[in-house]
Amino acid sequence: MVAEYGVKYAVHIITNHFGDLVAKVCDCLLRRGPLTRQNIKRYTELSDEQVKNALLVLIQQNCVQAFSTEQPGTFGDAPKVNTQYAVLFDNILHRLRFAKFLTIVSQEFDKQCGELLQGLLEHGRLTLKQMFDRAKASQQEGNLVVLDSVREILLKLVTAHYVERCPAPEPLLMPTNEEENPARKRGPKSAKKNEESETIEQQVIAAAVPMEAMRFSVVTEMEFDDGGEGKEKSKNRMIPGEKRKHHFLESDDCGAGDEQTVLYRANFEEFIRHLRHKACIDNVRERLDDGAASVLSAMLEATRSAEKKVKTKNSVPLSLSSIYEEVIKSEAGRNMTLDHVRASLVQLGQPPFVKGSSDSYSIEFEKIIEIAQNDEVESIVLKRYGRDAYRIFRLLSKAGRLLETDKISDTTFVEKKDAPKVLYKLWKDGYLHMESFVISVLVPENNFTSMYFVKIWLLKKLVVAGARQSQFLLWKVNKHILWEHVLDEMFHAALNLSLRVACELDQEKELLNLPADKRTGALQDRYNRLRKVRILMESSQMKLDDSIMLFHDF
Repeated sequence: MVAEYGVKYAVHIITNHFGDLVAKVCDCLLRRGPLTRQNIKRYTELSDEQVKNALLVLIQQNCVQAFSTEQPGTFGDAPKVNTQYAVLFDNILHRLRFAKFLTIVSQEFDKQCGELLQGLLEHGRLTLKQMFDRAKASQQEGNLVVLDSVREILLKLVTAHYVERCPAPEPLLMPTNEEENPARKRGPKSAKKNEESETIEQQVIAAAVPMEAMRFSVVTEMEFDDGGEGKEKSKNRMIPGEKRKHHFLESDDCGAGDEQTVLYRANFEEFIRHLRHKACIDNVRERLDDGAASVLSAMLEATRSAEKKVKTKNSVPLSLSSIYEEVIKSEAGRNMTLDHVRASLVQLGQPPFVKGSSDSYSIEFEKIIEIAQNDEVESIVLKRYGRDAYRIFRLLSKAGRLLETDKISDTTFVEKKDAPKVLYKLWKDGYLHMESFVISVLVPENNFTSMYFVKIWLLKKLVVAGARQSQFLLWKVNKHILWEHVLDEMFHAALNLSLRVACELDQEKELLNLPADKRTGALQDRYNRLRKVRILMESSQMKLDDSIMLFHDF
């Protein structure tokens, strides 16, 4: 289930981008899971037309995916097909990362690729003809030149997997067992997932994704009519067994989509993979050195195409010669010898960031991310609770098991009178897990035996008259629970930052509307102050989003 502040943050993003009406429908889907249009109407108390329009906006912006479910008929009736709508929480968060996505493309390609991607990010999904129309409006060139340029740019982005064909508008989700809850909500990515616990949203996404060859293909033949308008000449290839809908919400009679129209959108999955690689390289550079970071970067580049096709915890194994061949392709790597690369691989094998021998090496993605997550939480504890709490938390995090209060105090050199206070504060704020038990020793009246009866009650205090009792407190870091707690705190902080930015801009609305030549003296000072505050808070938002991705997306 999405954490409370995660829901509030997502609704806030949709409110800022599309208004209260669309946000109300989004909030309903986030809190209640996939619903039919009638149920959305009932829960939100909106009109049918309002719900329909809100869903169309969310589908256009890739924030909601429609799907069909088949229910068996009763008393000899035919099976009934229902259309439901599942909100895509991750895609909502990605809306604040558009600037990062554009930066990736602008660094790898040219300005024209960035402009085409910007159009896709702004409009959610576009056809080749719509991209052509946008390019024709911004460039005063001949139609054929513009069209060839758009097709070439799109082909570059599709080949790099930064752009993909849109998923099926309404895939059919196969029925599940009756025991399973049909409206299960998605779980955070920090939780360990397996096929049995796969949520409906994940099943819908998997069912809607086209085949690989179809997903990353571009219409290559176009013809022009008398007015110079481009038309697709070749028909779209169909996926075997897939029936494309003529309408986004066909069962509800709203929204139109021609069968021959091919829609494209930004492939968020590839951008997140790119950002994950960057985070891994930065983490290695910070912990080791530039040489190790260059070797890791070369390994990531060499396994990039294979990682797109096969999603594994580790990268594809590479030989030493293959790694060196990729290293010397970069300017920094040309100064490295084979022995230098081998030494860097030994460095990377210590944490271990890279696993292997002299024959093959593979990247341990989970280990790199886990160490980065530990560093992030330890940094939070240090800033919020002080150095004593930091030493205690670090000890328990590395120990991975229950430790007694006195043992913690002795190991971390924290005063015995202060250690319980620090531990209790960390536990109260959700950073530690605590277990307490009381040992009561009862001496039997029969003096002929020396047997002692020891009773242990976990998480309870036992009061036994006349018995000698000792209470013990054990502490540990439960990372599975803590990571979810930290992520929710990050969502809370991101929401507060966004609200603060909006408040600052609203207070100075009149100042912002003034022409630049009229902002003089005190007004200019106020404007400069607002500009600095805005830059500071927005840069803090970007850094906070990097941390959110570390716990949620990577």
